[in-house]
Amino acid sequence: MRLALPTHRELPDWEVDDLPLHAALRARGALVERPIWDEPGTDWSGFDAVLIRTTWNYQEKRADFVAWADAVERVTRLFNPACVVRWNTAKTYLWDLARRGVRVTPTVWLERGRRVDLAELCETHRITRGFLKPIVGATSRETLRFATDHAGLAAAQAHADRLLPQEGLMLQPYRDAVETEGELSLILVDGEPVHGVRKVPVPGDYRVQDDFDATDLPYVFAPDELESLRAIATAAELELGLPRGGLLYARVDVLRAPDGGLDLNELEIVEPSLFFRHGPSSAERLAAALLRRIGR
Repeated sequence: MRLALPTHRELPDWEVDDLPLHAALRARGALVERPIWDEPGTDWSGFDAVLIRTTWNYQEKRADFVAWADAVERVTRLFNPACVVRWNTAKTYLWDLARRGVRVTPTVWLERGRRVDLAELCETHRITRGFLKPIVGATSRETLRFATDHAGLAAAQAHADRLLPQEGLMLQPYRDAVETEGELSLILVDGEPVHGVRKVPVPGDYRVQDDFDATDLPYVFAPDELESLRAIATAAELELGLPRGGLLYARVDVLRAPDGGLDLNELEIVEPSLFFRHGPSSAERLAAALLRRIGR
């Protein structure tokens, strides 16, 4: 069996989290290749399946990425499917999930091409410390944490004025818990939880990615938290018209809200790091689930 795990050309040398997955697939007799997703000339029909992994430059060319996923799905099996790529690569999916009753970080959607008054919006929505991020983005690209004093609002307004002509933005209350507890993530395979992760930024920062020297640790969710986070993946499957457990993999990222509850920050179902290093059996479970689906 020949499998493609697409990546991109500038993947850093230190990114080795997927190595346990490669080993688990090869141990099951699969030939694992890692073609560059946006490099012309790859015959995707020659693979028994394509499992999207480290395609981490898509945000600069989302339309091309969505078209690529559609083209791959026409000739072979794609996980997660192209409808997921189209929906999940624009953060407007959070609006869809909120409409289905998912507890999402409160968000004001700032439309591309429109001029906004951030001071007025922050006052209206009672935001005392704010956060801006693009609707299409990854790895904290063009994000901004700001205070709602004169200097902070001036910086935020300049940030929005620079970006809104080209792309939509999200305005949210800043969650201080990201600096202490960090961002919490639940990884699921076939709709079932496999392990949890806690990602903590360096002191004073809010960015929880390896790129910014953040720390990640195993995390154990309480049973009621597990159920509520699993329900988020189920809501996404309903929104996409997929059966329960239709997503091969998912990562649910949450932040602690002031009331102690967990708000959805991101649902990563296209190309997330799955932190196999913190779940000893998770790579094995994903490999088995993938091959089971291909066999069906």
